[in-house]
Amino acid sequence: MQAIQVDKNDDGKVSAALVDLDPSSLPEGDVTVNVEYSTLNYKDGLVLNGLGGLVRHYPHVPGIDFAGTVSESTSEAYKTGDNVVLTGWRVGETHWGGYSEQARVKSDWLSPLPNGLDSRLAMAVGTAGVAAMLGIMALEDAGMQKDAGPVLVTGAAGGVGSIACALLAATGYEVEAVTGRESSAEHLRSLGVSTIIPRAEVETPNGKPLNKERWAGCVDSVGGGMLANILTQMKYSTSVAAIGLAGGAGLDTTVIPFLLRGVNLLGIDSVMCPAPRRAVAWQRLADDLPTEKLEGMIEEVSLAEVPGLASAILAGQIQGRTVVKVGSSNT
Repeated sequence: MQAIQVDKNDDGKVSAALVDLDPSSLPEGDVTVNVEYSTLNYKDGLVLNGLGGLVRHYPHVPGIDFAGTVSESTSEAYKTGDNVVLTGWRVGETHWGGYSEQARVKSDWLSPLPNGLDSRLAMAVGTAGVAAMLGIMALEDAGMQKDAGPVLVTGAAGGVGSIACALLAATGYEVEAVTGRESSAEHLRSLGVSTIIPRAEVETPNGKPLNKERWAGCVDSVGGGMLANILTQMKYSTSVAAIGLAGGAGLDTTVIPFLLRGVNLLGIDSVMCPAPRRAVAWQRLADDLPTEKLEGMIEEVSLAEVPGLASAILAGQIQGRTVVKVGSSNT
């Protein structure tokens, strides 16, 4: 079987290459999947470049999510021929992942492919889409209302941001989007975004503990100074779903927005999210995400092209969703 393998040489340098592996080298697990599609995420870029300390043992097969068909199973939960999808559970980091024509994992990590999505569309959704949906669900659980005002999406041209914009717009929210790429404005408007906010307008706090109230909710995939600034501009008793840290892991702010405006900061973890809530997220994605807009976000690449894209996604040069064609259901 073909796979992307990363390895570390004696000097500590990590490299990635397309190789042929024997299926007997697959790690332990009770379900083997013929992988049809995977995708390219920020974490994949880190693993492919040997950054972030995510991989503990080399050689390693990256790919933090995949979709395909069960080829072997000793689990009562899945049988041969079942269509499945996997995101999270540190697959592609501590366990071999989806950049391989076959993957072997624990059955508890898999989700049934929901009606309305095939393997390709599921990977156009991928980890980014699950995270975006979990963020929206958390905001709604906290009381976000469609008639309360615009909802802000940061990092809107990226994977999480693009899908969050499309989901929010499709379900009736007014969406404002932050991006540093002028070239992305037309794409974002096609997803239903009403207002494009230049990144420079919100990326740096002005030092005030509170600013004018602007947004009725926020899906934030940036973090850092931008998140600190946004917290000061949220409407009374609204929430921010914190999903990513592309702008930094630090948060230099005050408690004033929480104490005087009742703002909530909601942490979103898509990696270890319990299976029942994950299943709800997948079904809502299948039901709510307009597939015609999803298709417009997709760039499909081959497995062999993946190593060459690793630096681009870390540099923020990937727009929308990069779907990786791995194999077929007959692998």
